[in-house]
Amino acid sequence: MEAVNRTSLPLPLHQHGKVRDVYALGDQLLLVSTDRISAFDVVLPTAVPEKGRVLNQMSAFWFHKTSSIIDNHMVESIDSELALSRLSNRLGLNDSLPDYLVGRSMVVRKADRLPVECVIRGYLSGSAWSEYRQHGTINGRPMPAGLRESELLETPLFTPTTKSETEHDRPLTDDDIAQLSLADTMPALEAATRALYTYASDYARKRGIIIADTKFEFGWLDGELILIDEALTPDSSRFWSVDTYEVGRSQPSYDKQPVRDWLVGTGWNDQMPVPPLPIEVIAKTTERYVTIFNWLTGEKP
Repeated sequence: MEAVNRTSLPLPLHQHGKVRDVYALGDQLLLVSTDRISAFDVVLPTAVPEKGRVLNQMSAFWFHKTSSIIDNHMVESIDSELALSRLSNRLGLNDSLPDYLVGRSMVVRKADRLPVECVIRGYLSGSAWSEYRQHGTINGRPMPAGLRESELLETPLFTPTTKSETEHDRPLTDDDIAQLSLADTMPALEAATRALYTYASDYARKRGIIIADTKFEFGWLDGELILIDEALTPDSSRFWSVDTYEVGRSQPSYDKQPVRDWLVGTGWNDQMPVPPLPIEVIAKTTERYVTIFNWLTGEKP
């Protein structure tokens, strides 16, 4: 399988992100999910085949499923040659758009993005577990003693972070909320995040999958708060199998964990050039993305 690492379209480039290339379509945008992969906030030089298709199609799947909970920015997922041809004709392009856009792109409405990542945690894992071990807190919030790694939390924790292009994300503080004029908006963000997580967790659990944590992004469109960016993908969520779940240890995760593990094993740090990924690590990562997509949707990307 050939990976799509970079795109070049006859359209104005709106943003070149870590994973997505975004093109301007007037009051709409074309989101293209490439096969680029990042780890520890660094984009790696090696792409992972099929990753972009999984991200795009899984987001489209969840946007459809959750539209009754909160509206989202998706207009159309470019899921066929016909859809791609319609888009080319609508834009009045002389040259047709490349076939690789099929399955990995969607047209969305342009919203005013809120600079917040709405993280919600149902289980104690990842950075939350590291913080808890050191300080007995999660996101600075004191927690009961004696919690174990990967343990189900009594109530899912809403732990929003900053979202910045120039610094690492960090827990959102009261000062941040005041400076960003978000005091009146935070209750709505938390309510939407909890409703989405509750629905998705129940849905996934029936299919043998635990969503340990995830994050959402929101924006304003015509005075309405809507869901934007991506939704419940392996890039934004931690997926575990119910069958292998065991409290008190780290869980096999259906995301880019093979990449993280390999990088840590090489002794790499973010001050060094990123080494290219070995073929076996790429293959394992592709397999995990495709597997979780199939489990959740019953289809192949």
